Amino acid sequence: MQNARLKWIYLAVLSLVWGSSFILIKKSLIGLTPMQLGALRTLFAAAFLFLIGFRSMRTIKKKEWKWIIISGFLGTFVPAFLFAFAETEIDSGIASVLNSTTPLMTLILGALVFSIRFSRNQLIGVIVGLIGCLALIWEGASVNPNQNYWYATLVLCASVCYATNVNIIKRYMQQISPMAIANGNFIVLVIPSLIVLYYADFFNKSVITNPEMHTSLIYISILAIVGTGIAKVLFNKLVQISSPVFATSVTYTIPIVALMWGLLDGEEFSLYQVLAAGIIILGVYIANRKK
Repeated sequence: MQNARLKWIYLAVLSLVWGSSFILIKKSLIGLTPMQLGALRTLFAAAFLFLIGFRSMRTIKKKEWKWIIISGFLGTFVPAFLFAFAETEIDSGIASVLNSTTPLMTLILGALVFSIRFSRNQLIGVIVGLIGCLALIWEGASVNPNQNYWYATLVLCASVCYATNVNIIKRYMQQISPMAIANGNFIVLVIPSLIVLYYADFFNKSVITNPEMHTSLIYISILAIVGTGIAKVLFNKLVQISSPVFATSVTYTIPIVALMWGLLDGEEFSLYQVLAAGIIILGVYIANRKK
């Protein structure tokens, strides 16, 4: 009973936090390149998590590190760069809606990779959701012709990464504490992130002294600590006390928060895009119906 209540609280908090992440990415890109943003987001989150839970990694067994490493790259490192590049060409609100395909991707990968059978509703839901994705991308291209909607596929790739990661956590890391998983994820990402940051020319004097970069660092700090660090721990716990599909259902409500931020920031969103977003969410709902 306690877990039943907690999972809804976690879901609500994550919806608010991750729904705000898309506008923070957009603002961070004003003074940072996508490569710099992805690397800094990882490093800032790592520093925060190490401060509050570094000792938790002692509980990770040697045989479990393989899954910790895979989870770190799929659940954090790769998506951070994919979203950063995607939002150089598409609006934050559109990115958030496309991210709501994660539960559908979870079902597809569960069937293809983790030997989980499709039900009739799940199959229908996947088809409906994918139709919604195509409609959203098509309409977005006409509403905002200056945006390159091929970049929308980067968000879908990130959804595949998230879907794979959540299945891995549920299948192979159920007994590891959420804090240990998060710290383990980030300890293996520090060196790759520093390498990326170095080759992304972040340490160039002209870059460091850029006033726009200073403002972007404030946004990326909030994004990293709250949207990546704290949210990572909460999400790991949510996966453990619920199901992979329920945990990824947080993407149903993320677009509501993200679209509100986008509209406040002057982004355009047509009625047809709203309908397309509704089709995606309808597909996810159908796929998750038990009957």
